[in-house]
Amino acid sequence: MTDTSVDPPRTPRRSSAGAAEAPRPAARRGHRPGTTRPDDGNATAATRPAGTRPATARPAEGAAHSAPSAPSAPSATEHSAAGAAGPAGADLHLDLPATGSRRSALMDALREAIRSGRLAPGTRLPPYRALAADLGIARNTAADAYAELVAEGWLTARQGSGTTVAERAEPVPPTRARRSSRPPRPAHDLRQGQPDAAAFPRTAWLAAGRRALTAAPNEAFGPGDPQGRRELREVLADYLARARGVRTDPDRIVVCSGFAHALRLLFDGPRAVLPARTAGPLAVEGYGLAFHRGLLAAAGATTRPLPLDEHGARVGGLAEDPEIRTALLTPAHQFPTGGPLHPGRRAAVVDWARGRGGLVLEDDYDGEFRYDRQPVGALQGLDPERVVYLGTASKSLSPALRLGWMVLPDHLVDRVLAAKGEREAWASALDQLTLAEFIGSGGYDRHVRRMRRRYRDRRDRLVGALAEHAPHIEVTGIAAGLHAVLRLAPGTERSVLKAAAYRGLVLDGLADYRHPLLAAEAMPATDGLVVGYATPPDHAYPAALEALCAILPPPL
Repeated sequence: MTDTSVDPPRTPRRSSAGAAEAPRPAARRGHRPGTTRPDDGNATAATRPAGTRPATARPAEGAAHSAPSAPSAPSATEHSAAGAAGPAGADLHLDLPATGSRRSALMDALREAIRSGRLAPGTRLPPYRALAADLGIARNTAADAYAELVAEGWLTARQGSGTTVAERAEPVPPTRARRSSRPPRPAHDLRQGQPDAAAFPRTAWLAAGRRALTAAPNEAFGPGDPQGRRELREVLADYLARARGVRTDPDRIVVCSGFAHALRLLFDGPRAVLPARTAGPLAVEGYGLAFHRGLLAAAGATTRPLPLDEHGARVGGLAEDPEIRTALLTPAHQFPTGGPLHPGRRAAVVDWARGRGGLVLEDDYDGEFRYDRQPVGALQGLDPERVVYLGTASKSLSPALRLGWMVLPDHLVDRVLAAKGEREAWASALDQLTLAEFIGSGGYDRHVRRMRRRYRDRRDRLVGALAEHAPHIEVTGIAAGLHAVLRLAPGTERSVLKAAAYRGLVLDGLADYRHPLLAAEAMPATDGLVVGYATPPDHAYPAALEALCAILPPPL
């Protein structure tokens, strides 16, 4: 029997502005028993068919409710907007079989997604209209499935929060935990090469990023220039000239993603600037990072070690080997033994490069951090056409930025750009713009001065602790940088490192940095520890010093 009752006409409501609002359409009736359409929930007793009782309501569209309360009926305006603009909501991938009940298939797919853990507890589901449109099913079908799963406890619907996966949904079956290949975090970390990560200038960097993005031209958000953003190269040219004595202009600077990336551009790949087959062997310092030696070896380059003494690398040996045309040095602060290259040797290595027609690669890895002496200027300033200057933000700011720069002789710029390719694939243009603003606004200088004071204080505390607890241990390389070298008695390095590992203290032995081809007669091996005093945060530094002093051997 058809219900012919008619709702009384509604008086148009007025908005706060006084304009009359269109009357809402009457609630529709005549749905199958057991469920109600979303707009049935507002039907009054007078408008329901006789002899029926209200059933469980579907979740409200876009703003779910506590089951089983009913949602408001959608207005005509809402229907037209949904039809014009299309349903909106989060994407949800579900595979439904081609045959069978759509409602059952949707419910089974949602249950399985929850049961497997693909939909975690608390995950917000898309509005049923959006889901129905995505799956090509009727809205009523999606709404019925949501309402049923709410009733079963798989989903929850709360006013203003949408429909979400219930916190009490069936848990994910236990699986075998994946064994991590990464070592556990040490109790005390005194490894070299890492700045204090807690000291990163987050607020100043964020402010610089906002200013940089606000002023950035639209083309900055397109494909990147392999040479790097002009804004960064201009401020780098000014800063390096002022702070490090580098002679350059923006057109001779190429932005890269750090020192290792610079080495790969120079030595590795089909477009390498200095390919091993033609460049010959590379002279390196007798002590240095094994990682860099490995990178060069993987590129096919042969390295020949230069012995060291208190004045740095003994570069006089370069003239004795006619095959060497390139030398990689750390002239401002030899890594890791410390100390600058003697002025006479600085001039000698540049003269060698001129006479041989070769190159000097200058790794200025921590040039900003000088404590007890005047800063040593860049070697590049002596001859910009024979020295490739390599710098990064890894020590001064953070290795996480992955930003570095190459100051190149004019005849190498195009070759390095060819090695990089047509588009920037490494250094983020947004990070480049932020760094340019950070340097240009003076924030970089302020940060470096602040960190210089902090690291000097750390170094002084290290020296003081050793003077009190281990006065027989000699400390070297402390006039600059972020690490110090502790000289040990012969034959004790390995046992000290074993004791450090037992106490959860991580640091490096000096032997790890020695070139395997460095002859003992050219430079006898010495035992020692490389202590990175910049690495731990302030609150962890005292305990790290205490652990260090505890593992040092007693005097002989």
